[in-house]
Amino acid sequence: MTAAENVCYTLINVPMDSEPPSEISLKNDLKGDVKLKTEVLKKVIIMILNGEKLPGLLMTIIRFVLPLQDHTIKKLLLVFWEIVPKTTPDGRLLQEMILVCDAYRKDLQHPNEFIRGSTLRFLCKLKEAELLEPLMPAIRACLEHRHSYVRRNAVLAIYTIYRNFEHLIPDAPELIHDFLVNEKDASCKRNAFMMLIHADQDRALDYLSTCIDQVQTFGDILQLVIVELIYKVCHANPSERARFIRCIYNLLQSSSPAVKYEAAGTLVTLSSAPTAIKAAAQCYIDLIIKESDNNVKLIVLDRLVELKEHPSHERVLQDLVMDILRVLSTPDLEVRKKTLQLALDLVSSRNVEELVIVLKKEVIKTNNVTEHEDTDKYRQLLVRTLHSCSVRFPDMAANVIPVLMEFLSDNNEAAAADVLEFVREAIQRFDNLRPLIVEKMLEVFHAIKSVKIYRGALWILGEYCSTKEDIQSVMTEVRRSLGEIPIVESEIKKEAGELKPEEEVTVGPVQKLVTEMGTYATQSALSSSRPTKKEEDRPPLRGFLLDGDFFVAASLATTLTKIALRYVSLVQEKKKQNSFVAEAMLLMATILHLGKSSLPKKPITDDDVDRISLCLKVLSECSPLMNDIFNKECRQSLSHMLSAKLEEEKLSQKKESEKRNVTVQPDDPISFMQLTAKNEMSSKEDQFQLSLLAAMGNTQRKEAADPLASKLNKVTQLTGFSDPVYAEAYVHVNQYDIVLDVLVVNQTSDTLQNCTLELATLGDLKLVEKPSPLTLAPHDFANIKANVKVASTENGIIFGNI
Repeated sequence: MTAAENVCYTLINVPMDSEPPSEISLKNDLKGDVKLKTEVLKKVIIMILNGEKLPGLLMTIIRFVLPLQDHTIKKLLLVFWEIVPKTTPDGRLLQEMILVCDAYRKDLQHPNEFIRGSTLRFLCKLKEAELLEPLMPAIRACLEHRHSYVRRNAVLAIYTIYRNFEHLIPDAPELIHDFLVNEKDASCKRNAFMMLIHADQDRALDYLSTCIDQVQTFGDILQLVIVELIYKVCHANPSERARFIRCIYNLLQSSSPAVKYEAAGTLVTLSSAPTAIKAAAQCYIDLIIKESDNNVKLIVLDRLVELKEHPSHERVLQDLVMDILRVLSTPDLEVRKKTLQLALDLVSSRNVEELVIVLKKEVIKTNNVTEHEDTDKYRQLLVRTLHSCSVRFPDMAANVIPVLMEFLSDNNEAAAADVLEFVREAIQRFDNLRPLIVEKMLEVFHAIKSVKIYRGALWILGEYCSTKEDIQSVMTEVRRSLGEIPIVESEIKKEAGELKPEEEVTVGPVQKLVTEMGTYATQSALSSSRPTKKEEDRPPLRGFLLDGDFFVAASLATTLTKIALRYVSLVQEKKKQNSFVAEAMLLMATILHLGKSSLPKKPITDDDVDRISLCLKVLSECSPLMNDIFNKECRQSLSHMLSAKLEEEKLSQKKESEKRNVTVQPDDPISFMQLTAKNEMSSKEDQFQLSLLAAMGNTQRKEAADPLASKLNKVTQLTGFSDPVYAEAYVHVNQYDIVLDVLVVNQTSDTLQNCTLELATLGDLKLVEKPSPLTLAPHDFANIKANVKVASTENGIIFGNI
């Protein structure tokens, strides 16, 4: 094992601005006062970490630094002895280390508990059995120290020594078991129990069996370890489940959220009984509601989603939908989104009514709250959820629609657009709801503020008003929205008409003022007050048109044409027919006139002129073909679109359910629990082991089993495939060294002499030595190794040429 590959415990980044000090100056400084010694010791530690060998300093430090009682120096010495090489090149322990060992024996008997505890922690990191052997009696004695800090670190030291060098303390499990029985401190018990789990599981189980009824009274750190033990035992030996499941149930009532979470997760893996699943799910829901951290809420919600994925658990969770909806009291949008999605996945015909009632209440609540920025987005989420409920359970649509229709006049266009989409789908699908929807639509029509929503509402009214009364109502609403017609004349009159009375009012009483000074002052006052009054009085549709939005006019023309053609087919009297059609044509003509005038902010576009002209032509001719196109084809195209959408949704739901359904082949072997071998039982992965591996960053990947495959991932191509010399580098990173293994291939038919790889670096990187030149035969290849030293954690760049 080379020095570069040695295990490294401690990484300290330091900017090396000046030249490192020499060994002689360090020796002299180590004989100075305490403050100087502290500074020098820090420098020495950093130099050793950076790969410097300072063998001459060892004796100086033992003589002048080791005997000091200063706490800072003692701390630094622990780091120093951890990283300093303790063996000769042939692997034998250095003679000087015996003196160090004696110093630590004294520290283990020191009256200060901090020094004892930190020395015990340091001993956990020692890998030399010869150093530890003389210290064993002192370590054992620390188990009886009065202070818990010393005792708990003594347990850790005994555990690591037992794990690495069992011969030094063969009776460790027995010793720790006896210690555990008499110990009162929670952290010491936790460490001792932890050791027994990993060193001697049977003893850990014996101890747990004696105190299984008192588990609720233990501290949370010990409870967590007990949950881990129960999981491991039941995972390895499922027949033990019955013995411990009651204990896990009790831990669900723990006061610590972490224990409840782990206990619920363990309970789900140990038992699939509906009562167990219900208890775990209930525990998760309580955690979500009581925890204030949104990240915790999201993690626990994910657990509930995982539970739902299991077909047999889904039924149990369906009964808890109302409890899950309590989570909506959280103001965070992401949590609400996940909760609504989960509730929607679990909703069934049994609880859909209750779900809709809760969602309606939530929708009404959002009406009153304006200050929160996410309110609009949340309202949109609620609208979409109600939409999905109504599509899946058509009986609910009648309850939902009146509440949602109020939102068409909402300031938030996105929420209103969602409602409109839902209303359009509902009115097409549910014939029985058409009169209700049309009635509600006519009620809110005048209050709609967004032009996009206005267009959609016009389309729905034009498409689905089928009775004579409804058609008349639509016409009345349109007239009300347009205001006085013809628009151009009334606007011009308004301009002139509003000026006169105001001038009279202003000028009348102050005649002298006018004669002496003219009327400029009054005129300027008028010009500022007039537009505001005019803006206030404007009906919505007239406002859109004067703002230059004529696309809504084209939409209105289509709606008017549809209802006029339908009115003609419903009413037999020629006079009424003609008067209604004439009214519709008058409205279109006045809009065209307005578009061509200079009153709107933007003139009408040619497309809109064409559309309105077409509608006028259709109404003047009234041909059966056009009647069919306007009144039947439009609706058919909508129904095609909705049915295609429905098919798509069904397909995605089918795929989801296929994914979740566990298909068992008829010839699959049946596994009987009583007949299964022990190793087969633990087919599921150990969750604790998996999470530990994930935290350490080495998740088990199937494809990484081949070491060559993982090596190839680290190869970096340096030149192109068609270059005369092809080069690629394998980058091997050790603690403070980067080794570049460069493969150079001569792709030409000539011999290349003095082929050199020149490297340069940017940042805190230093090239140790330049690679020597090579001679490459035709189509030959060679490997060049280059070492680069890393001086800090900053980013660096290595570049070069051949």
